Amino acid sequence: MRPAHLCLAVLVAAVWGVNFTVIEIGLDHFPPLLFSSLRFLVAALPAVFFVGPPKVAWKWIVGVGLVLGVAKFGLLFVGMDAGMPAGLSSLVLQIQSVFTAAVAFAVLGERPTRLRLLGMAVALAGIGVAAVDEGASGPLGAFALVVAAAACWGVSNVLTRKASPPDALNFMVWVSTVPVLPLLALSLLTEGPSRDLAALRNLDWQGAGTVVYVAWVTTVFGFGAWGWLLRRHPASTVAPFSLLVPVFGMSSAALFLDERVSVLRWCAAALLVGGVALTSMTRSATPARVHFVDLPASERSRAGS
Repeated sequence: MRPAHLCLAVLVAAVWGVNFTVIEIGLDHFPPLLFSSLRFLVAALPAVFFVGPPKVAWKWIVGVGLVLGVAKFGLLFVGMDAGMPAGLSSLVLQIQSVFTAAVAFAVLGERPTRLRLLGMAVALAGIGVAAVDEGASGPLGAFALVVAAAACWGVSNVLTRKASPPDALNFMVWVSTVPVLPLLALSLLTEGPSRDLAALRNLDWQGAGTVVYVAWVTTVFGFGAWGWLLRRHPASTVAPFSLLVPVFGMSSAALFLDERVSVLRWCAAALLVGGVALTSMTRSATPARVHFVDLPASERSRAGS
């Protein structure tokens, strides 16, 4: 990989990691479901008019849009609003690789290798350590919501594999059109029209900046750059850079939000990153009659977050 391409891969990981800190700041300005709806609205418009028509069937766009956009990001934003720290959220979401492997085995018959099973066990141990740490200092309910978000991400990963989109940016922009109205409807029902209107009336430059960052920087730029790298390098070369996301997530949260990083949390990070590395860098034994596109973990989403 050329030095410029290497720097771009690290930049994308940094953008996605810092995204969790930006979400935390944005939640001071918006109710969580409204914030998530605005994120997808701004990501879809005006980009949808420039990326061309969808390159996969609408059933995949709608399916991923509902599972990833509504369920995964709705749970993540609500969990963070309920007290889940930004840095820990960036770390815990990496457990999506374990859920992806489990769903792929159950639904697609994709059998994990022994090394991948070991990686899953190590990653789950990391989640256990993180839960112990969070239970001593924060709400376990919020922690559970983010774990549920990771599970939804795993389901959406399998749907994305089935869709096999040839253009990651085109796919993500069209997927972004799906969650806008469902998330807005859920916001009106659960957060209330008065709270939503108050947030929009009091919108300032900081609030608007968080929406622009999570929509255009993490989604449009992040996925566009990641897809560009994947077209020029093997996935096995690009995918490991996604393991830097929680490093940047925890570091930026400590720097800008003064989040404490305990010894237990560092242990959880080491276990999770190590387990995800083992899970992501080994191929599954799949039935010969089935063929899948092996997308790296960070390409299978958001918007990141």
